[in-house]
Amino acid sequence: MDNFFSTVSQYTLLSAQSRQALAAHLKKLVLPKGHILVKPDTTCNFTYFIDSGLTRTYYLKDGKDVTDWISDEHSFASSIISFITRTPDRRGIELLEDSVLYSLHYNDLDNLCSKYHDIENLYRKLVSFGLVQLQQKFDDLHFATALERYQVLMKTNPSFIQRVPLGMIASYLGITQETLSRIRSQI
Repeated sequence: MDNFFSTVSQYTLLSAQSRQALAAHLKKLVLPKGHILVKPDTTCNFTYFIDSGLTRTYYLKDGKDVTDWISDEHSFASSIISFITRTPDRRGIELLEDSVLYSLHYNDLDNLCSKYHDIENLYRKLVSFGLVQLQQKFDDLHFATALERYQVLMKTNPSFIQRVPLGMIASYLGITQETLSRIRSQI
C-alpha cells in the first residue's frame, strides 16, 4: 500500500485521518495474467491502482479487438466513463501480467469524498490528470505521425515493447502491426 500513497502524494497531500480512512477501503487483489477486471458492456464499479503488473483497456469494433489504453505499475486503471457516469461502457480491462492491485469501490470513494475534503481533492486531480492524458492521446492519434507516436511510447514507456504483444502496441498506437514492424526495423 506504500506505493499507492506515494503515488497519490504526487497529486495532493492527505491527512493522517484521510489516509487511514482510505486504506480501510482499499482491497488488495492478487490476480493472474488474462484476468478480466471489467467486462465490456458492463458498469465499472471499481478504480484499480496497479502496485505491480500491467493492464490494457480494450473494446471490440467490427469484430476486431482494439487496445485503447495500457496502464503499468503505480498508475490507475478504470473505465473512467463508466466509473463516473455509473453506466455500462463498451470498454473492458484485462490483466496482461500477473498483477497486484488495490481496488476501491465507487460507493466507498463517493462516501470518502463527502467526508474528507482532501480525498475529494485527490479524486478531482486524478480525474483531471486522466482527462489530460486522454486528450493528449487523442491529439497524438490525430496530429502525430506513426513514427512520432512510437517515439513517444519509447520515451515514456520503453518497457512496453518487452511486456505487451506487438499487435496490442500497434493497436494502442493506432497503426497496423506491419507499420509497427517497419518503424521498428528503421530505428
